[in-house]
Amino acid sequence: MKQLAWWTVALSAALLSACGGNAPDRGALKKDPVTVTTLPVTAITTAAQASGLVRLTGPAQCDVRVVALDFHTAGVRNDMSNSTGVMLVPQGDAPACQGPFPLLAYARGTEVNKARTLADPADSETGLLTAVYAAQGYAVVAPDYLGYAGSGYSFHPYLHADSQASTLVDAIRAARHAAAGAGVKLSGQVMLSGYSQGGHAAMSAHRAIERDHVGEITLAGGAHLAGPYNISAALQAPQAFAGYQFFVPLLITSWQKIYGDLYTNAGVVFQSPYAASIDTLLPHPVLTYETLITEGRLPGLQGETPDQVRDALLQPAFVRDVQTNASNPLLQAARRNNLLGWSPRAPTLLCSGGADPTVLPSQHQNVLMADFQARGVTTVKAVDVDPQIRAAFGPPPQDPAGAARYYSQYHGTLAPPVCAAVAKCFFDQFRSGVGNSCGPA
Repeated sequence: MKQLAWWTVALSAALLSACGGNAPDRGALKKDPVTVTTLPVTAITTAAQASGLVRLTGPAQCDVRVVALDFHTAGVRNDMSNSTGVMLVPQGDAPACQGPFPLLAYARGTEVNKARTLADPADSETGLLTAVYAAQGYAVVAPDYLGYAGSGYSFHPYLHADSQASTLVDAIRAARHAAAGAGVKLSGQVMLSGYSQGGHAAMSAHRAIERDHVGEITLAGGAHLAGPYNISAALQAPQAFAGYQFFVPLLITSWQKIYGDLYTNAGVVFQSPYAASIDTLLPHPVLTYETLITEGRLPGLQGETPDQVRDALLQPAFVRDVQTNASNPLLQAARRNNLLGWSPRAPTLLCSGGADPTVLPSQHQNVLMADFQARGVTTVKAVDVDPQIRAAFGPPPQDPAGAARYYSQYHGTLAPPVCAAVAKCFFDQFRSGVGNSCGPA
């Protein structure tokens, strides 16, 4: 019966969108939701124990149904397209698994492989969401974004605040459609979170919901994790950040497609041999972070420092102009997508690790928090989880090679589970009605 219910919702959405040739409603289901698998409590707990995550989450309480979604959403010019994604649904006999469930809308971190979808129970970020949230009684929806997996959009608008926000808002709508069709009870409470790129996306959605969707979405709180909220500062900094060779080309080529004025040809920005293929390189249909480097598509094979990578990738004149010319088009685009100068109404948590070499707190979280405080915003608190990272994974090794490995894993592996656990603790306060104060896990 539940499979029939999923199908009925999708068919109804398709019939409504077909009437009169009108464009489909944003958030309407494009295809039948598909249950990929149901993960039992024992498997979730065993996986959390194997990874060490169980120290942060505790044992699973609920089985989790992994459901693949495909929904209508808007592109950068309000042109209709679609995004795929996942919905994680708790089920089981424990009280936490009965519902009605709060809905966590989650935005994932940066991905260079176009084919990746979160509707994959083996995906590490999906596993984290399963163990931390869904297995503890939260329904979760997480989009793959425009331009990834089953999306028909022609490119990915990376760190574009408005389209990231609309995708996440439409994912909330899609989750509500799917839940209603399957008899899954949602409480009406919505929480927002995301990590890295997803921290920027979730905060963009937080701002958009409080500005444009107050009557539709009841936002209980936002936990925005290690996000690049102050992009212009990172681009102007004298020192490059870790991962520069992936994030900056994706950013520049994406914004060129959006704004059209960053360069007349790629050779103005990028050095040879990268300029020849950079416009269509990212996200790549097959290659991964590792193989983009080993195949020579991006620099970094010899273990260069971030500054050396930047100098091999970008034209020196372009780097100087970004750092010194306030009218540089890349810098102007970055300012459009910074997230300073707004005031959250719902309780908000910022979380990052103080030693993060990729999204530096000194450029992003600390500056954003100072901006909030300077304007008298009292709804936001910030957490530095570096002590918890060291407690969970040990301090950085003393030898240079070991330290290099440690910091190469800091942003993408060590910090995410700790910040996710802190965010879960933060959200639990609203579910229990205790308040909005919660210390780090």
